[in-house]
Amino acid sequence: MADKGVAIITGGGSGIGLAVAQRLSRDGFAVVVNDFVADRADAAAASIVSAGGTAKAIGGDVSSEADVAALARLAETLGPCAVLVNNAGFVHQARFTDLTPADFDRIFAVHVRGTFLCTSAVLPGMLERGRGAVINMASQLGQIGGIELVHYSAAKAAIIGLTKSLAREVSAQGVRVNAVAPGPINTPLVRALSEDWRRAKAAELPLGRFGEPDDIAGTVSFLASDDAKIYVGQTLGPNSGDVML
Repeated sequence: MADKGVAIITGGGSGIGLAVAQRLSRDGFAVVVNDFVADRADAAAASIVSAGGTAKAIGGDVSSEADVAALARLAETLGPCAVLVNNAGFVHQARFTDLTPADFDRIFAVHVRGTFLCTSAVLPGMLERGRGAVINMASQLGQIGGIELVHYSAAKAAIIGLTKSLAREVSAQGVRVNAVAPGPINTPLVRALSEDWRRAKAAELPLGRFGEPDDIAGTVSFLASDDAKIYVGQTLGPNSGDVML
């Protein structure tokens, strides 16, 4: 029964986003799934509906103002947005000296501009209602950096900074803003990295292995819940021990 309001999950068609969408549906949210590939969004929403949940799907690029506006309009057909999970993202691997301005700009467009646009679309309504949760997907690489991932790490660090600053602005008005900084997770995004990178990274982890999408979904579920009512501006780190704070 979708009785907790609407949860929007960007990049919800696969990997972490799909696991988050399915978990929030089980938690009682009506779910709106966005994905750059519309067919993936449709399949994700269908999996939720087949399990007894309420879900709608929409394709779109979170760096596009028009696409984000369409996403917000679709969500409004289900009700007010209670939770926004800014999860859309992609990874591109290259040494800094091989990066082009286009590579750098596209990473920031999806990760940082996308987070800004989606949050801007739903935040006024949350503030008007005096409640809501914005959960931004960062990365442990935004905290420690990553070889051949300078642009990705920089974008994720920007998301952490955005999270802290926005939390200071809106927490007193009832909107909680937090981030999740996963370590390497067994998703298509991480599997797109080189085998050498994945092998070396796994060897660095105190846990000795990558996490699974459901591990991150549990963290998001907590931040979306009333159990996290005093968590503001935090960056939680389900990262197999890669970063210890």
